[in-house]
Amino acid sequence: MAQMIIDAHNHIGIEIAGYSKFHYPYAQSLEDLIIKAAPTPVSHWLVFPFVSYPNGSLESRMQPPAETPSAGIPYGLANENLLNEIDMTVTQPGKRALPVAILDPAREVAAQIKHLRTLRQRQRFYALKIQGTIIQSKVTELLGAGSAFLDLAAEWDCPFLIHSSILPSDIWSQAADLLRVAESRPDVRFVLAHSCRFHHPSLQRIAELPNTWFDCSAHRIHCELAMKENPAVAHASERFPSDYSDPATVLLDLVEAYPDKLIWGTDSPYYSWVAPTGELPESLLSSYQEEWDCVHPLPEPVKAAITKTNTLNWLGLHENDI
Repeated sequence: MAQMIIDAHNHIGIEIAGYSKFHYPYAQSLEDLIIKAAPTPVSHWLVFPFVSYPNGSLESRMQPPAETPSAGIPYGLANENLLNEIDMTVTQPGKRALPVAILDPAREVAAQIKHLRTLRQRQRFYALKIQGTIIQSKVTELLGAGSAFLDLAAEWDCPFLIHSSILPSDIWSQAADLLRVAESRPDVRFVLAHSCRFHHPSLQRIAELPNTWFDCSAHRIHCELAMKENPAVAHASERFPSDYSDPATVLLDLVEAYPDKLIWGTDSPYYSWVAPTGELPESLLSSYQEEWDCVHPLPEPVKAAITKTNTLNWLGLHENDI
């Protein structure tokens, strides 16, 4: 049997807010993902919806029909569509897509939890996802009214995957705030995404916390941002030390420093990011194959750790559970 290799960070669906601003990419189907990954040995994918969701600020024609059970619930439509797409995918690789439910930590918490419980009767969620920056919803809400989501995660033994930032203007997803949440709930497991933007103090704190990991999603373009001294990644004075001109070297250095904590994920399709407008306009291009090419030359035990063992430990699963 082929070795299990898990990509722990993938978006499925459409990003309405990005499409309206001429951002790229803005969509990916499960079939798209499978085709992109086909030349690689990746066998499983953790998948979750894109981030913005229809609300009162969007035109009425973008709202789901009123009779839809998920209408008006943050991410209700997105999570339901994700499960539908997995169900409709008839290829064998599609059956190895592991659904992750996305949630808003601040808005309509009780309604979201009720709907998630309904969806979970239909299919298991392997993790819970938050990307608070795009929807402007503070992750620190998990320490308040949103703590009910942490209780749900503990009840289901279902870990969190949370977008992280170190950009000062991003008040919603600061890595330091995510670590505060993780410290407050040792009974819940967490992954902080994007290598905490290579912020060395945050990575060191993750290494100290038994319930916390980080993923290296969108690794190559973050290395490019580091080379540009872009403020979206840590300043050189606080950046994890490595040669950022060579993403494969950075990945090896990270896993050697944190062998039990690094989890591999591509962030497909956001291994590329083109934003002609906004606070930090950029045009950064990579591919699924290039993300895998950073992993391929690693020693086999290291490769197995970041593509399977560490991921299963975060999920709280054994290989035969999937």
